[in-house]
Amino acid sequence: MNVIHEVATLTSKGQVTLPKSIRQALGLDSGSRIAFDLQGTQVVVSRADEPGHVDPAITGLLALIEKDIQNGRSLSALPQGLASAMLVALDRPVDPDADIDGEVDL
Repeated sequence: MNVIHEVATLTSKGQVTLPKSIRQALGLDSGSRIAFDLQGTQVVVSRADEPGHVDPAITGLLALIEKDIQNGRSLSALPQGLASAMLVALDRPVDPDADIDGEVDL
C-alpha cells in the first residue's frame, strides 16, 4: 500500500482542494464524487461508489406522485385500517415464499 502524505489549506468557506497526487491515486476527475468518513479524529477521503440499486417500482411511484402534484391533484391519507396493518407488519418477518391468505385480484 502506497502512502501519500499531502497537506491542504481550508478556505474560509470550508473548502479544500484535493492535492493532485490524491486525485490521481483515487482516479478522480472533475465532477467525481468523493466520500468523507470521520473515524475518531481522522477524516478518511475515498472515491464514492455509484449510487446503490434504484428500485424501478419506487422510482415509477415517485414519478407518478410528482406528476399528480404538478397537475394539481392532491394526495389523501391511507385508510386507517391499511395504515394500522402496515405498522403491525413492520414487527413481523416477511416470508416472500409464504402462501397468501384470502383472495387476490391480479
